Amino acid sequence: MAKAPMTVCITGAAGQIGYALIPHLCSGKTFGPDQPVKLHLLDLDIEGVQTALQGVRMEIEDATYPLVKGIVCTGDAKVAFAGADAVIMLGAFPRKDGMERKDLLAKNCGIFKEQGELLNTVASKSVKVLVVGNPANTNCLIASTCAPNIPKENFSALTRLDHNRAIGQLAIKADAALEDVMNGIIWGNHSSTQYPDINHATVKGKPAKEVIGDEAWYTGEFIPCIQKRGAAIIAARKLSSALSAAQAISDHMHDWVLGTPPGKYVSMAVNSTGNKYGVADDLIYSFPCTCSGGKWTIVDGLAIDDFSKEKMKATENELLEEKNMSMEILKA
Repeated sequence: MAKAPMTVCITGAAGQIGYALIPHLCSGKTFGPDQPVKLHLLDLDIEGVQTALQGVRMEIEDATYPLVKGIVCTGDAKVAFAGADAVIMLGAFPRKDGMERKDLLAKNCGIFKEQGELLNTVASKSVKVLVVGNPANTNCLIASTCAPNIPKENFSALTRLDHNRAIGQLAIKADAALEDVMNGIIWGNHSSTQYPDINHATVKGKPAKEVIGDEAWYTGEFIPCIQKRGAAIIAARKLSSALSAAQAISDHMHDWVLGTPPGKYVSMAVNSTGNKYGVADDLIYSFPCTCSGGKWTIVDGLAIDDFSKEKMKATENELLEEKNMSMEILKA
């Protein structure tokens, strides 16, 4: 028996990440080869943007994806979120030259407060929300806070791109196939304070640190490379990551909905409440997670050395600072 279509909303859908992501969603790569989708494409209610969105619609039609059972293009978030089973939030206010972080947070607080409130009223109560637009972790926390009818575990922010970057660089250094590298971890914020951790990673089943045998490379090259990879891509392309971001979004949603393979964990920024690693409650913090039955679980019991504790605390402190600023803005 054919599955019922899944309603998938993308915000900021006319942008370059949306353009790169849509083929993943339409081809069955994200949600499975037998999962039909209805696409709700949202972007700014501005004539030029809506015209571009119609161009995206035309391309989807021309690509003749059998799994696509409907396309809605709109500038109205209430229409876009109606009945949504998954919402991928690409849209956010971009940081501009000279803009202080608190100003960026203020702009995005307004956006994600409004969108959280709309999700709360018109989306499916089992909706899975992935926030990609930066500052993603705190934008996700704002949306979740403003959507009390939706379980907090249904909100996550994207650190899978950082995770995939870490796996990729580790594979290159070890001269190993990507499929032979497992269980790197991104802890904390999707920012330059994130902590890419290979203490529990393996290469062909052996501890990655033993295989690499180069602590100076790990602390002096690998960690800064992953932390600053996005900026390096912008410097090289004069555009932010789109191809790799789309792949990471697809990986994140695929694993969240369909599950992770046995023995493998992935990085997801999720609600920290009740975690066993000493991270403050009620943050959207990236942890190693496994997924099964449409639910994520933080991997417990991993040994954390003093170097890691220091790095994990630094990124936690940044998230606490962002949270406190955002909650003050929301109260104003």
